[in-house]
Amino acid sequence: MTEKHVFSAEIAKVLKLMIHSLYTNKDIFLRELISNASDACDKLRYASLTNPELLGDNQLKITISADEKVKTIKICDSGIGMSKEELIANLGTIAKSGTQEFIAALSGDAKKDMPLIGQFGVGFYSAFVIADQITVESRKAGAEQAYSWQSQGTGEFEIGQSDKTTTGTEITLHIKQGEEEYLDKYRLKHIAQTYSDHISFQIEYVDEEGKSEIINKASALWVRPKAEISEEQYQEFYRHVAHSPDKPWLTLHNKNEGKVEYTNLLFIPSLPPFDLFHPDRKRRVKLYVKRVFISDEGSEIVPQYLRFLRGVVDSEDLPLNISRETLQQNAIVDKIRESITKRTLSELKKKAEKDPADYDIFWKNFGAVLKEGLCEAIASKEDILQACRFYSTKLGDFTGLDDYISRMQEGQENIFYLTGDKLDSIKNNPQLEGFKKRDIEVLLLCDHVDDFWLSVVSGYKDKNFMSVTKSNDAFDKIEEKEEDQAKTAENKAEIEPLLEVLRKIYGDNVKDVRATHKLAESAVCLAVEEGAMDIRLERFLREQKQLNTTYAKILEINPEHAIIKALSEKVKNGSGENDQTLCDAAFILLDQAKIIEGEEISDPVLFSKRLNRFMSKELAA
Repeated sequence: MTEKHVFSAEIAKVLKLMIHSLYTNKDIFLRELISNASDACDKLRYASLTNPELLGDNQLKITISADEKVKTIKICDSGIGMSKEELIANLGTIAKSGTQEFIAALSGDAKKDMPLIGQFGVGFYSAFVIADQITVESRKAGAEQAYSWQSQGTGEFEIGQSDKTTTGTEITLHIKQGEEEYLDKYRLKHIAQTYSDHISFQIEYVDEEGKSEIINKASALWVRPKAEISEEQYQEFYRHVAHSPDKPWLTLHNKNEGKVEYTNLLFIPSLPPFDLFHPDRKRRVKLYVKRVFISDEGSEIVPQYLRFLRGVVDSEDLPLNISRETLQQNAIVDKIRESITKRTLSELKKKAEKDPADYDIFWKNFGAVLKEGLCEAIASKEDILQACRFYSTKLGDFTGLDDYISRMQEGQENIFYLTGDKLDSIKNNPQLEGFKKRDIEVLLLCDHVDDFWLSVVSGYKDKNFMSVTKSNDAFDKIEEKEEDQAKTAENKAEIEPLLEVLRKIYGDNVKDVRATHKLAESAVCLAVEEGAMDIRLERFLREQKQLNTTYAKILEINPEHAIIKALSEKVKNGSGENDQTLCDAAFILLDQAKIIEGEEISDPVLFSKRLNRFMSKELAA
């Protein structure tokens, strides 16, 4: 008795695209199926550490066979196996957490779409490129009943009971007409040796007479000397552990000897995984103990801000029977994590110095993740800051903090920055006008994490971070021409009566009204006191329901602007806080300042009325 299940419309579309468009190299179907089989063997070996009966006398291995008469290829493993529910969940659903995003990302261009495949765990379905029907029989370790899954890769699949008596999974591919070349044993052996020689379990080829032949070295790649490993082998191992078809951007292969012994073979991808900013923030580095797989989630073998790392860490000092819970409280794991973090940041520094342009590619992919480490109470903050890159008002591309400091103006004691949602809008922010006029460089930050790490990191080396939205005298301390200083002092004194009137008009709508020469072309801007929460961070916390208060801001005005001078002249001529035109102008300027900073204006209708009154007077003049 079998049950029929229908693929969703999105999954059917993905299958069609993959079969007809995405996989230009058909050989990789075998790589994907062998990788899945290897993972299944890893999981059973780990489960047997606490429950030896699950493994029994079973030899963990993978076998491949082909039958030219019935045109089938079989890939079998003696791994953990799957239950009925797991067959439905794992083989009946593609990209469970992101099917729609996957569909949206597909363009139909095979070359461009190929990198998306591994990021959504759809490698199993690559077999439909050469097969018009796939049958999967699986028996979960410790279970009495086996089950089968069958599909032609169209609109549905069937689930039923199976007569399989051994633990593990057997996949049968019914080969399409025109793809018979894959039934040749030499072709299959060559593909397996090319892509899966690094698999740490035996891969056997069983011919039609029942003779078996081991076709891979079956030794963990990470324990081999670097000199014996080719670039192609590194790349294939990366594709195996990362389940991604791109090439690694950086390879870290090291053996650490001393108080804590471990070997790591880690990779930084050249493309960001789709789940990089998933709320779970899962890390995908596999932990082995004496070549026995232990865990690939929750081990904390790398910090969360390095979760883009893929690969393996093999420890000689952890006990084989260690539990996942114990791993989280283990001092040896802490030392390994600290060592890997230090080495990774050191290699990033070397890469940045050797090839800045290539490092910029890494930063665009993973910079926002790396900066999350600045929010944690860790000792390596300065190393992370040294690895950070930022856009600035002086350069068309990225700069490091050391380079920024080397270009600082005489008398400048702070590293100035401005945060915002988009780089283009930040570049045009009025807050930058005075800085540009004096040739003072400002860092432009547009990642959400910037608001948080800047609230806990005060500075870099002997320089403090300072937002240009803060109302302070840091800007004033920087060298200014004598004639400009005299003019600034004169202008501020000229508008003091206007400031007093504006304070009365605004009342509690602002914290204060002050003159500034940060502005050059704009009349006003918003600012906050030094030490207060930055404007953008406050808005973000309100949006996330973490803050239910809107704090009044300081309105800074430009004494040299024509509008301000006109209003100042109006006050000198006797206008006060009850003057309609003066009040309208004051609130229009305040609302403009709020709009520029992305803040909500208190009353859009009133803003419109005030603006209309002004326009009417101007047009009637």
